[in-house]
Amino acid sequence: MLTTLKRIVDEVNRQPVLEKALESVAKLAKDAMHTECCSIYLADEENKHYLLMATDGLSQSAVGSVAIGFDEGLVGLVGKKEEPVNIANARTHPRFLVTPQVLEESYNSFLGAPIIHQRHVVGVISVQHSRHQVFDDSQVAFLVTLAAQLGSAIAHAEAREALDRTESPALKSRARALRGVAGSNGIALGKAYVIQPQISFASIVPRRTHNIGREIVRFKQAVKKTQQELKVLSGKMTLILPSDTSAIFDVYNHMLNDDLLGEKVQNQIHNGWNAATALKIVIEDLCSELGQMEDSYIRERITDIRDIGQRVLTNLIKKEMLSRPIPDNLILVAEEVTASMLAEIPREKLNGICSVRGSNNSHAAILARALGIPAVMGLEDLPLTNLDGRDTILDGYSGQVFFNPDAVITKEYKVLLVEEKELDALVQSIATESACTRDGTRVSLNINTGLAADFEVVRGIDADGIGLYRTEIPFMVRNCFPSEQEQCELYEKALDAYPGKPVNMRTLDVGGDKPLPYFPIKEDNPFLGWRGIRMTLDHPEILLVQVRAMLKANIGRGNLQILLPMVTSVQEVEECLRLINQAYAELCEEYQCEVPKPKIGAMLEVPAAIYQIGLLSRLVDYFSVGTNDLTQYLLAVDRNNARVASLYDYYHPGVIEALHYIAKQCKKYNVPVSVCGEMAGEPIGLLLLVSMGYRNFSMSAQNLLKAKWVLKHISLEEVESLLQQTSQVACPQQIKNLVAQKLDELGLGGFIRAGK
Repeated sequence: MLTTLKRIVDEVNRQPVLEKALESVAKLAKDAMHTECCSIYLADEENKHYLLMATDGLSQSAVGSVAIGFDEGLVGLVGKKEEPVNIANARTHPRFLVTPQVLEESYNSFLGAPIIHQRHVVGVISVQHSRHQVFDDSQVAFLVTLAAQLGSAIAHAEAREALDRTESPALKSRARALRGVAGSNGIALGKAYVIQPQISFASIVPRRTHNIGREIVRFKQAVKKTQQELKVLSGKMTLILPSDTSAIFDVYNHMLNDDLLGEKVQNQIHNGWNAATALKIVIEDLCSELGQMEDSYIRERITDIRDIGQRVLTNLIKKEMLSRPIPDNLILVAEEVTASMLAEIPREKLNGICSVRGSNNSHAAILARALGIPAVMGLEDLPLTNLDGRDTILDGYSGQVFFNPDAVITKEYKVLLVEEKELDALVQSIATESACTRDGTRVSLNINTGLAADFEVVRGIDADGIGLYRTEIPFMVRNCFPSEQEQCELYEKALDAYPGKPVNMRTLDVGGDKPLPYFPIKEDNPFLGWRGIRMTLDHPEILLVQVRAMLKANIGRGNLQILLPMVTSVQEVEECLRLINQAYAELCEEYQCEVPKPKIGAMLEVPAAIYQIGLLSRLVDYFSVGTNDLTQYLLAVDRNNARVASLYDYYHPGVIEALHYIAKQCKKYNVPVSVCGEMAGEPIGLLLLVSMGYRNFSMSAQNLLKAKWVLKHISLEEVESLLQQTSQVACPQQIKNLVAQKLDELGLGGFIRAGK
């Protein structure tokens, strides 16, 4: 069964046209289940119906024309119940819908299963038979399993179709948005600039061409380049392996010289496909044919065909990728955006970030907010290949991305972008003012940083210091650990940026979604693994060098504070304090004088730590709440996993209650507390935190002015009433809606959505 299922799902991914893929699925599923009919309906959310897209057994003339409402028929019942419906005599069922066009008079039994992707029913697959009997358990299990696997394959294919639709004048209608997770607020218009670490057939989005001659030339050049590479490889292998072993390269060359392979690819190009798509179709067809052969030797040739096809594909795509210039007004698109990618692109050219992986609190999203760049994360079904150079609109508020948007959408977003700039100009008017509420309650606003660019962004803005200096960022964009002197110079710049104001430097916090390229950490579950304080305690030489650099940089300045990340126990803090004191004693001896001793703080981001506030308060001078990881661990949601991104929410009642508990415990033990997580940079989160009693916050430089403006226009009494209202609500979205409504009433809605 597994082999059959895999073959059917592979067919969806292999076929360049969704309709053709569904036709193949219907036929293969019908044969595998030994039924008389198999049909596939896809959901049309706009028109609220299921459209018959493929069938093997019903009338072909009904395909593309017969639509069944979400509340109609047995197909609608399957979608509504979101579970299989198995009926021996469908005609007697009260939900049976008579549809003469489909010609299903000879069928009696019916089995339907919902096709679900990310909690949404995207379609229904059904099988029918003339017998008056229910389908057996094995048939139900097969169809349910097939439907479950089809969900993501169909969503991916529909994303490809959406992109193709924007290119074709015949198919072009109002632009369809691809939806991900809002990672960093703002609107960006520009050209997609795709960075792909690997080129594979799976990543190739089928694409048409009108320049057949050019594509044939490109294919032949790629073949020639591959032959040259094979000749070099063959020569190297002959020196170290027997001639019969290295003869595999002769087989590869024979494949490339085979007129049949070249002829098939060129035939597909003549059918209107570009060279990469044509090669994909031919190679996958050959592999599919060989995979059905009984001869094991022939089946093993699949690896050779894929390898040679991959080599030609790489030479087809690589030449284009290497020769392309970095455009102005680009929107970076990648499987996973990294700090090194951002470091390579000039800031003035970067308008937005679009990532297949990640969520609103993955490290890439945090970097985007630090740079003030709109970002959308978790676009799971985004086909990267052939996106390069497309006109793109990115909405960092709603999580929508439009590729090749139509004139109407473009005009709408250009208006919103103008309003965004007007709002930015408005908040600049209070840049030099201190942060306080309308009734005069003082609030401390600091910046989160780690990038030199942040100091430029915040120049001229009255911030109260650095609430969180992420020391790992300079580590991540290098090829080796920075020396003590290199670290010292970096830390001096940060301390000098805010003379006389506290600068909270977090000790190295890598692991999870923050790997070091020269210090790889491979774990099945990295967020619950070796990260933060756990790693640095296991490598005291790393921590000691870093702390020495911090203490040395603080000489003559005196505004350093050190934050310890990922604290889970008193013993961890005690061991860290021992190492910090050791570094301090070494420097005092080296300089023959007392060097400034910084305050030491602990981050509250692991749930266990919040129940030890009393014990920890005896050891540290202050606490800082990391709402990013605290939310992740309280909700058991990997914040970098797009599949569960919708479950990650600061405004979950459990998270709100934990934050309120922390504020009360810190007050009880008379220990200062701040919030350095990204929640503080969101107007809704900021108001809720103020209502709990927090008065010290840290956020990205881009959000600081907006936070000042929001606080300036609301009183403490109004804020505290919000906490009373939200405490009675069980749904995160309702909590957000309550606070958003208040912001709208105050004319501050432009801070939480596009426009003013």
